[in-house]
Amino acid sequence: MAGVNQLPVSVAADGVHGRKRNMAIAGIDSSPGSMEDMDDNDAREEKRRQPVKRACNECRQQKLRCDVIQDPWTDCSRCRRLRLDCKIESNFKRVGKRSRNAEMEREIMELRKQIATGQSVPGMSQQRALTAGQLTPKQESSQVSPAVYQTPSAMSADQYMGSQEAVASLLDLRSGFDGANFMRNGGQIKRIEDVMVVPEKIAELFNIFFTYYHPFLPFLDRNQSPEDYYSSSSLLFWIVISVGARRYQGDSNLLNSLAGPVTRLVWSTLADIPQSYHVVKALALLCSWPFPTSSTSTDPTFMLCGMMVQVAMQLGLHRPSHTQDFSKFRVELIEDELKDKVRTWAICNIVAQRVSTGYGQPSSTLYDWTLSSSDSLDPNFKLPEDIRPRLEIEKFCDRVTRALYTNRRDPVGLTSDHERSTMISFLSRDFEELEEQLKPQNDCITDLFLRAANLHLHLSAFFDEPTTKNYRERLLSLYVATTSFLEVVLNLETDVGPVLSYTPYYVYQMMVAAGCTLLKLCKSFFASHIDMEYTRNLFNRTIWAIRGVSASSNDLPERLAEVLAQMWRLGGATHRSNNSTDVDDSLRLKVRCRMSMSLLFDSVWRWREDARTKGRNIEAYLKNPTNPDSAADSSATSSVGPAHTSTLTPGISGNDPSLAPAPLLSQASLGIQPSTTQPTGLPSGFIEPNYEVFDPLNWLLDGLVDLPYSYSTMGGIESQGIL
Repeated sequence: MAGVNQLPVSVAADGVHGRKRNMAIAGIDSSPGSMEDMDDNDAREEKRRQPVKRACNECRQQKLRCDVIQDPWTDCSRCRRLRLDCKIESNFKRVGKRSRNAEMEREIMELRKQIATGQSVPGMSQQRALTAGQLTPKQESSQVSPAVYQTPSAMSADQYMGSQEAVASLLDLRSGFDGANFMRNGGQIKRIEDVMVVPEKIAELFNIFFTYYHPFLPFLDRNQSPEDYYSSSSLLFWIVISVGARRYQGDSNLLNSLAGPVTRLVWSTLADIPQSYHVVKALALLCSWPFPTSSTSTDPTFMLCGMMVQVAMQLGLHRPSHTQDFSKFRVELIEDELKDKVRTWAICNIVAQRVSTGYGQPSSTLYDWTLSSSDSLDPNFKLPEDIRPRLEIEKFCDRVTRALYTNRRDPVGLTSDHERSTMISFLSRDFEELEEQLKPQNDCITDLFLRAANLHLHLSAFFDEPTTKNYRERLLSLYVATTSFLEVVLNLETDVGPVLSYTPYYVYQMMVAAGCTLLKLCKSFFASHIDMEYTRNLFNRTIWAIRGVSASSNDLPERLAEVLAQMWRLGGATHRSNNSTDVDDSLRLKVRCRMSMSLLFDSVWRWREDARTKGRNIEAYLKNPTNPDSAADSSATSSVGPAHTSTLTPGISGNDPSLAPAPLLSQASLGIQPSTTQPTGLPSGFIEPNYEVFDPLNWLLDGLVDLPYSYSTMGGIESQGIL
């Protein structure tokens, strides 16, 4: 019994757990094996008591659920998405936001005082600037464009840059924000990746957007502030900024710098499901004014357009009064939001129709009850007066496409010659009724899209057989539709003002198609039926107008304008000298699968075949644009004007003497200061070095049009092909 009443000295000295002491008192620890088992149990018990760190530092800071895998190590999805450093540290402690924000407020207040007094910011080391994501002077000199955009001030640029970098270093809190960082300074500095735009520039760009771009696609609310747009959708905010920066005179490099970050934001937003219907608005703007590109193979517009329609339908925009059916949460219908959704759905279909027409692809539109209901049924479904007419025009374009290019019995979808002739008669009557209906509005922009729809209708004449009874009449109707459209386009520049360069991409596409039409008709038997002097002058003005639409050096408008000019001047620039009126098949197309845009693709196909045999170097032509009126057959010698119409000058009248002088933009009200810097090519990190203009035809042209020689460097991008 003595062994029971007395504890061993070693056990008492070690301070073992109570359960072990009880077992020792009970005499259970009599064997070494049982002691070993109890030690293992104690170790496991101790391990269970210690907290297990299952979340990374970043997720712990935000108190978010973390899916990090420690063995083998795999970063959590949030850190991968935000490009954060995913790690687990045993000594990590959360930083209180209140104390951190208070410290930020104090430092920002101090910086504001120093900026106001023109003092330099002390203690701003180069390492701190690098932490803020900025460049050293040596690094910055090697970049194409600056990463930070700041408001001009009376102090020196170096002092102001220092303060901006200091602010950026304070705001680069890699554990808190998912989007652009900001500061309170009478507004908010917005930042996307390494591009930062100050409040004054934001207000300026929004003003430019609503003044010059928004009238062509009027569906946003100008009364909302930029901050309201940012709160509803950061993607919508940045795309408005990007569209406004297309011809921004305050900084010609801003569009270049935004292209890559905004494009990546587009794809990351689309990958984040579910979306807000404001994303549909952003995609509508991006499809109407896409970032400049030198090749259709790198142009995602048609793909983004399909996503825009699908996202809209997934969110139930086509049934805005029954949004509850498309959401797992209870939805309270608000009248203003209902009207906004109806308006957004209408714009979504308008843009989708224009994209499909301009790219020669089937339409993904849905003109259902929401867009066809009578206003008397529900006033919330009534569209604004500047949207309803343009929707009716695009509905007409949809009828043209479905009537003429969706024959299931034909390999390329064309209706038969007899059916097509009948359908065109009906569609022409529908167009006359629509024209009469829209005449009281007297709106130049609506008239522009109406003439484009008429051109879309009559471009089908190139599919007619030359033996058709009304072949000449059809060609004459096409000629009238083409000249009417081009006159309206050019009048925008001379009568209305220098607004042509702000038109959507669809207008440029129809301008190129119209230019190809004039070219085709003037090189055929039909030339004897038209006024060649007037047509030659109109074609020349069209070339310069397309060059004026170019938003960046060496982009598609500039390259296609050069192709048109070469096709006019080279390879039979005048119609046949015998003025033969015999109908032949010279107007027939080899490319027939791109609907009304088949003419455009066919013209480029023929040009590339001709360029292949003659070995022309288009890069030399782009440096010295071809004058269509020149009769010489040389590359760079017979050229006029600069290689690229500067984006700093919105008008095009300075290059083409046949255009009447256009009034300059009123910049005083916008506070825009002219910049002496010139654009430096296409957006780096966004445009691939590929100059094949119509790469969607590569399935047809593969191996036929690749030229056997290389090209010189153009705009800092190495050329690897030709148009």
